[in-house]
Amino acid sequence: MSPAVKYTLARIGLLVVVLAALWPVQIDLFLKLLIALVFSAAVSFLFLRHWRDQMAQQLADAVDRRRAEKAKLRSALAGDEEPKP
Repeated sequence: MSPAVKYTLARIGLLVVVLAALWPVQIDLFLKLLIALVFSAAVSFLFLRHWRDQMAQQLADAVDRRRAEKAKLRSALAGDEEPKP
């Protein structure tokens, strides 16, 4: 499973768990959602760092790969033998 999918599902899961814990509290639904969102973001920042770093690395690798492919294509279209960095 992709690190981005793992991280996203974990964030959604944290939000649902915190919201379920707040459900019995007698406050407005919008306030419950806001508290759950802020608390789950803080918890995910602390405990989901590994998956967040993996996701960032996966995105950086994809960007690097696309840049290399773009440089290769440009050099091929220009008739150069070596791609320009």
